[in-house]
Amino acid sequence: MLTLSKITNIRSQLSPSELKIADYILASPELVTRFSSQELALQADVSQSSIVKFTQKIGFKGFTAFKLAISEDLGRKHAIKTDTVGELYNGIGRDDDLETMAKKLAQEKINSLIETTQALDYRLLAQIIERLDQATRVQLVGIGGSALTANDLYYKLLKIGVTTLFAQDSHAQISIAETLGPNDVQLVLSYSGMSRDVLVAAELAKKKGATLIAATSFRQSPLRQMADMVLDTVAEENELRISSISSRTAQNAITDMLFLGLVQRRDEQAWTLINGTRGAIERLNNQ
Repeated sequence: MLTLSKITNIRSQLSPSELKIADYILASPELVTRFSSQELALQADVSQSSIVKFTQKIGFKGFTAFKLAISEDLGRKHAIKTDTVGELYNGIGRDDDLETMAKKLAQEKINSLIETTQALDYRLLAQIIERLDQATRVQLVGIGGSALTANDLYYKLLKIGVTTLFAQDSHAQISIAETLGPNDVQLVLSYSGMSRDVLVAAELAKKKGATLIAATSFRQSPLRQMADMVLDTVAEENELRISSISSRTAQNAITDMLFLGLVQRRDEQAWTLINGTRGAIERLNNQ
């Protein structure tokens, strides 16, 4: 849930009065959707102006727009209900038949896509696309499930002529980071922003003067604090998870936007390379 997740992940940045508001909202989101700003102020034991400032701080023009967003979050959460006992993954039950599982998985992925694209700062996204386009080299960093997303973007960027560096091995990623310079970009994919190997590679990139771009969760993390530019990935991932399904869906939404933005920016140059690759593969298949 975009709005509630954002509130959860910025708790460490809040003032004492803001923390009172946040904790009440997180504990009783359904009640909040029925309150006026004055009623919420009374329940949270803060001033009414504090409520308005809080909603503006997390990106809303006023309390009404904030309540609507909370309602939409709750609606998406309850669109497909399940008993959490015997849960397989994020609302998918161990005893669900395949059709039910497929519908729940589709909804889970849709939620991640919608919430991630809603959370994007599109002005910042345009700046990042421009920086990637102008970079001498782009290094992609990611481990585990994030490495799968990085590898997919690696292939896409190569197709349109972006000089891209990627290795699955985390030690190799660190070695590549050591070669970066001020005209290079390092794009780090890490939902947690806490993985030690990833942080070492990021620290090296910063030391070498490269632009550090992170795609990570709202949660405050060393990676988020270190990055020059941050793209938020929004996903509901439980601590005990069998795979990073939701976070990879969110990451793919971001990396595909970066790729499409670069194709649009490079236009004829990109399409010439894409068509050239397609032609070469077709000739190979016809031999």
